[in-house]
Amino acid sequence: MPFITVSRMYGAGGSEVAARVARALGWALFDNAVIDAVTERTGLTRAEVSARDERIPSIVERIATTLSLGTPESMPAIPNAPTMMTEERVVEITRRVIEEAVQQGPAVFVGRGAQCLLANRRDSLHVFSYASRAKLVEGAITRLGVPAKDAERVVTEMNRNREQYVRRHFNREWRDVSNYHVCIDTGWLGLDGAAELVVELARKMLL
Repeated sequence: MPFITVSRMYGAGGSEVAARVARALGWALFDNAVIDAVTERTGLTRAEVSARDERIPSIVERIATTLSLGTPESMPAIPNAPTMMTEERVVEITRRVIEEAVQQGPAVFVGRGAQCLLANRRDSLHVFSYASRAKLVEGAITRLGVPAKDAERVVTEMNRNREQYVRRHFNREWRDVSNYHVCIDTGWLGLDGAAELVVELARKMLL
């Protein structure tokens, strides 16, 4: 089955581009749907899955998790199993959701290392959406609702998280252009232009 992966810098509008592409092609979109599927399979709340989504826990969080799993006497009560679920387990289930979904029909996958997980398949189109720093900050404020005073920091942290997520779980460099068939500057081309380009490429290369 043909599919597209859209990796995106935070603020570049990649999720919106992916949604427009899926709509134009009539393909399934796996963005929030991945979170929903992982939530259902793990028993975690949606907020708990979202907190682990494309994010590497800090060293403090890792130490706290290790202590909670290894020394139950340090805790006033034993937490529910879903709360104790490890980051690696959530990533494993996320991978399984993506691998199963790609067998079900044409689809567009957003982030979560799908470009690495589904690399080297002939029925694929791997896209990376990026923009200048100024455009990323602008997008974070205007499209994602980040307060202006926090936008610079949030853009930096979110993109660092995505970079570290891919490095840790796939041993790849997120920004390495060799992971992708095409890299699109959405700050220059715009979201509509980017979506139109991806649709055109998909129809030419995959259909």
